[in-house]
Amino acid sequence: VQLQASGGGLVQAGGSLRLSCAASGRTFGSNAMSWFRQAPGKEREFVAHINWSGSSTFYTDSVKGRFAISRDNAKNTVYLQMNSLKADDTAVYYCAAARSPIAPMNIRSYDYWGQGTLVTVSS
Repeated sequence: VQLQASGGGLVQAGGSLRLSCAASGRTFGSNAMSWFRQAPGKEREFVAHINWSGSSTFYTDSVKGRFAISRDNAKNTVYLQMNSLKADDTAVYYCAAARSPIAPMNIRSYDYWGQGTLVTVSS
């Protein structure tokens, strides 16, 4: 599976962005997907997770109620809708895929990674 993230950019605090992660390969629909982010000088951290069918999602506490992860298996794409953005959300956002991640919040659980897309939130 090859992943291509897009949709990042510069936005004012309180604004919204929608990230997309397009996957190649016929096995996309059998992979769980997650978004991670890495701010300057910090470690990569978990943001959101969705199972293979889209029936189950969960989020890190700091984005609950503001971000929403979804997927369209017919389009081989996963999305991250980000609303009410804050300066602390500034980071490079990465999508990741794994067949059956044992620990979905752990970066070591993922087999495939996108190249990252930069989100900058100005305060």
